[in-house]
Amino acid sequence: MSTGIEVQPLFDLMVGGLIVAAILLKTWFDRIGVPALVGLLVLGLLIRVADDQWSLISAESTAIFEFLARIGVVVLLFKVGLECNPQGLIGKLRQAVPVWLGNVGLSGLGGYLVAAYGLGLAQVPSLFIAIALTATTVAVSAAVWDDVGALNSANGMLLLDVAELDDISAIFMMALLIAVVPSLETAGAQPIMAILLDTGWAFVVKTVVFGAGCLGFALFVERRITRMIRKAGPPDAILVVVGIGIVIAAFAATLGLSLAIGALFAGLVFSRDPRVVHMNTLFRPIHDLFTPFFFISIGMAIDPASLGSASAAGLALIGVAILGKVIGAGLPAWPLVGWRGATLIGVSMVPRAEIAMIVVHQGHRLGPQALPPEAYGAMALIVAVTCILAPMAIRFLLRRWPQRPVRTA
Repeated sequence: MSTGIEVQPLFDLMVGGLIVAAILLKTWFDRIGVPALVGLLVLGLLIRVADDQWSLISAESTAIFEFLARIGVVVLLFKVGLECNPQGLIGKLRQAVPVWLGNVGLSGLGGYLVAAYGLGLAQVPSLFIAIALTATTVAVSAAVWDDVGALNSANGMLLLDVAELDDISAIFMMALLIAVVPSLETAGAQPIMAILLDTGWAFVVKTVVFGAGCLGFALFVERRITRMIRKAGPPDAILVVVGIGIVIAAFAATLGLSLAIGALFAGLVFSRDPRVVHMNTLFRPIHDLFTPFFFISIGMAIDPASLGSASAAGLALIGVAILGKVIGAGLPAWPLVGWRGATLIGVSMVPRAEIAMIVVHQGHRLGPQALPPEAYGAMALIVAVTCILAPMAIRFLLRRWPQRPVRTA
């Protein structure tokens, strides 16, 4: 491995080139209807192959890249929380909860069984895969619904509500799993529920206390701060909001909660303020600057030597990844929206991207005992396949079964 002094200019050049490449990939992939993250994963893998061959990236440069990727995670989950509508979601829980429970339960259980008994993985890796498969990347499907003017339909709004619940529950389950991993790895044959009751309570208490603090901040502090910073002008205001979000996320990490939980809570803190939500367009450049580094880092973490076994594992999991959502969401939705609407919602829940990869990325950071290289690569393959195939199927179904927008007063 070369020294940092020797390769630093090359690394600086690479970072600048990656920023430009990410924008170009986004533009090109948007034209063909495929999420840009697919191209970013491949780009990261190519960088890994080149680094293995020529040692292009020093340890110092790797640390910088990992920092950019962490900020990308915070920004990504901050955006998820910011775009959430907790008050509106609470009013629609009666419809959304059965669909959420069905697809999360079937996807998670199916993923665990295939990983543990089909692939022979240990308990912790199987749990990480199961949780990752419960997530849904609604942005992939919502873009197709929006293109045909169907996102504001009754089924489109139900899809958004269920997907929000999916993502929030996946982040919380991931954080809980990370909290109990040390106990799981040393517990032997002790049942997982006993471990959760024994060690998971501390995580739950910390989450409740942290959530209560965030709620207090949202109710009594947030709007006063927002009024003050808005006087500085929109560009500066959104930078201050993002800075506060990073502080909240870092504070969560210092409490023993994950950075992901903190970032999600930070977004939720500001989601109730329409003045901040309306600044979302100003937030997009920050999002587009940092999140590509997260996806590229995922590609760089894929071991090229594991691609063969990763492909086999991915093919074994892809069936449950698709059916877990189509059947798990479709059956509970059938009595609510009919079989056509249920099929549309089930297929639209299939794409996995940001949240799923955050889950496996956090598992990967714990080491190969928590997530082996072939499991990590398998999930990257599932992300690519579901994000490419699902939009095509959704577009076909929406053309056959057009959705009527809901009229608003």
